[in-house]
Amino acid sequence: MPKRIAQTVINSLKGGVVPRIGLPYITVGRKAEIDALLQDVDLVTDGGASFRFIVGQYGSGKSFLLQTIRNYVMDKNFIVADGDLSPERRLHGSKGQGLATYRELIQNLATKTRPEGGALTLILDRWINQVQTEVAQELPYDSPNFNQTVAKKIQEQVLSLNEMVHGFDFAKLLIRYYDAYVSGDEDSKGKVVKWFRGEYRLKSEARADLGVNIIISDDDWYDYLKLFAVFFRQAGYSGLFVMIDELVNLYKIPNAISRQYNYEKLLTMYNDAMQGKAKYLGILMGATPQAVEDRRRGVYSYEALRSRLAEGKFSKEGNRDLNAPVIHLEPLTPEEMLILVEKLADMHAGLYGYDKKITEADLAAFIKLEYGRVGAERKLTPREIIRDFIELLDLSMQNPDQKITDLMGSDQYLIEDQADSDDGESNFAEFTI
Repeated sequence: MPKRIAQTVINSLKGGVVPRIGLPYITVGRKAEIDALLQDVDLVTDGGASFRFIVGQYGSGKSFLLQTIRNYVMDKNFIVADGDLSPERRLHGSKGQGLATYRELIQNLATKTRPEGGALTLILDRWINQVQTEVAQELPYDSPNFNQTVAKKIQEQVLSLNEMVHGFDFAKLLIRYYDAYVSGDEDSKGKVVKWFRGEYRLKSEARADLGVNIIISDDDWYDYLKLFAVFFRQAGYSGLFVMIDELVNLYKIPNAISRQYNYEKLLTMYNDAMQGKAKYLGILMGATPQAVEDRRRGVYSYEALRSRLAEGKFSKEGNRDLNAPVIHLEPLTPEEMLILVEKLADMHAGLYGYDKKITEADLAAFIKLEYGRVGAERKLTPREIIRDFIELLDLSMQNPDQKITDLMGSDQYLIEDQADSDDGESNFAEFTI
C-alpha cells in the first residue's frame, strides 16, 4: 500500500472517522449488507430508484459502509452526492436548512475521476464534449453546420426533462450553459453553475442574470435532485446516488412541528423511490437506532413512516430481512475483528518502517481482552477496538523494549473476571433495607 494512503487510513481510524481512500485494504465482514445494497445499484442502473436506511450505534460502521458503497458505485460510473445533516442542514427548514443540505450535496458531487467532490462543472463540460464527439462521427469539426447540429442534439436531450417538475427551466439553463461554453463566456457559465448550486437568494437576481423566474428553495430542492439524476443518465453516467449521514440531527430538533416537517420530506423521498416516481436515483441514509425507532421523537414518531419501515413479526436480531428498507447493522464477530487488526498491524509496520513483532497469539489475546468487557457483545463497537489497537501499536513502536503482553497487562488494559474468582469472598456487600 502507498504510504500516503496508509497514513490517511491510520490517522483517520485513530481519530474515529472513516477515511475517504484505502477502504478496500481494511474492509472485513458486512458481506450480506453489501450484497443487499448492490442489488439496489443494479435496480438504479436499470432506471429504477431505491431508498435505504443504514441503522447502527455510533461507531458500529454506518459511515464505513456508506463510504464502501460510495467507492463501489463511483467505479460503476455513478455520480455520488454525499453529506452530513447538522443543526444548520436538515431536510426542511424555515431558515434555509433544507437548501443548505442541497448545497452541501451539490458541492460534494463526485465522480470516479473527481472523487474528492466539486465535479458539477466537470460533468457539464464532459456532457457537451460527449455530444460533440457523437456529432463528429457524422460531421467534421470544421463543418459550418457542426455547432448547429450539436445545439440541436443538445436540445433534443434536454427536452425530455420538460415533463418533470421544474424541468422546463432546468433544460433552459442547460442550453444556456452550452451556449456560454461554445462562445467561451466564462461569466455566463459561472452564473448557470451558481444557479444549479442553489446560491441565488432572490428570483429577481436570477431573472436579471439568466432570464429564469425561479430559484431553488427549501421547498423544492429534492425535485432538482430527481432532475439531476435523469440528466446525469443522459450525460453518459449510470445515475445518481445520494448518501446522507447523521440523520440523528432530525431526532435532536427540539421543536415537534419542525421535526414533523422534516419527516414529511423524508416520506416524500421514500414514496418517490418506492413508487417509481424517481428514476436513476439511489438514496442511502445513516441513522442510530434511537433516531429511527423512538416513538416520541424519532422517525417512527411519524406514523406514516413507522407503518412503512417497521420490521415484521418474523425478523429478529441475528436474522433480519436485508431486503427491507431499514438495514440494521449486526456487530462484527471476534473472528472478523481479528482479521481487521491483523491488516492494521501489517499496515502500521509498513507505514513506519519497522519489523512487525506482534504475533498471532498477541492479536488473539487482544481480541479476547476487548471482548472480555462486560456487555461487549452488545455495546462494543469496531471504532473502540480499532482505536485501542492503533494506540497499542503506537505504544509498542515507541517503547520497543516492552512486550505487547506487558502493555496489554498494564492497569490500563487489564480486565479481571471477578465472577470466576474462587477465593470464597463475595463481590457484593450485604445490607438490609
